Amino acid sequence: MNTILVTGASGQIGTDLIERFVKIYGSDNVVASDIGNLDKFQGKCICEILDVRDKKTMSEIIQKYKITKIFHLASLLSATGEKEPELCWDINMGGLLNILQLSREYKIKQIVFPSSIAVFGPKTPRDSTPQDTILSPNTMYGNTKVAGELLCDYYVSKYGLDIRGVRYPGLISHTQLPGGGTTDYAVEIYHEAIKHKKYTSFLSKDTVLPMMYMDDAVDALIDLGNARFEDLNYHSNYNLAAVSFSVEEVAKSIQKYIPEFEIEYSPDYRQAIAESWPKTIDDSCARSDWNWNHKYDLDAITKDMLANLRKYYS
Repeated sequence: MNTILVTGASGQIGTDLIERFVKIYGSDNVVASDIGNLDKFQGKCICEILDVRDKKTMSEIIQKYKITKIFHLASLLSATGEKEPELCWDINMGGLLNILQLSREYKIKQIVFPSSIAVFGPKTPRDSTPQDTILSPNTMYGNTKVAGELLCDYYVSKYGLDIRGVRYPGLISHTQLPGGGTTDYAVEIYHEAIKHKKYTSFLSKDTVLPMMYMDDAVDALIDLGNARFEDLNYHSNYNLAAVSFSVEEVAKSIQKYIPEFEIEYSPDYRQAIAESWPKTIDDSCARSDWNWNHKYDLDAITKDMLANLRKYYS
């Protein structure tokens, strides 16, 4: 039986991933870790306070629970990383290096480490961005993700570790509040539509970004983790896509269900970040190597988000 450690469990992906893992592996075989905010997991699985920069505590947790797989989600995101670039590097790279070193030491079976479309930049083709392309990020978060991909691939080739990862697009979830990412407008807009029937976007109306619903995002990590290692032509950096849309298109989708919803546009520093990222992603390698396929389009996302947020705010 596998015992799974999830770092950054309280974040955007971890909240939903933990719920799924508990159903698959049982509460005694899932360890949720974060620097705090683990109350929502109490009674559902094992909970441990962990700063991923603390290698000693991480080692103790791995030994205590006989961890066999690690899903390393702890990270400082793009917009927050631009405000605190040194901290972003410290957490994102220091935490990853600790994971990789301890995985060698304790012979961890598998490490799953999400990357991001933030690895791309102004020199990268923005339409149908290919799997193998120019990586030229202009954010600290993006630089840590490029360095993380390279470091993971090094540990695969040098030490034979089983490391897997996807380049996530923007993620949309009703279970987690926005967490400091440039694509978080696509979460905020639904909350504001329910609460106030209006929203001021920090991106322009015609800004197009690749996005994905959280159910699909969790499926992707689980499916990639279950794939045969010998079938994988890439390791830490699979392009991943679902649906691309503009801010205006999200607003129009919401207006199908809330006709009185209004939107204004006031682009800030995040506009430049968004304009350095792809509009659409070519994820054919993921679809061919491990049968990746998404389920949610924009209207399906909107319908599910509004239904669940109405319950939340009522």
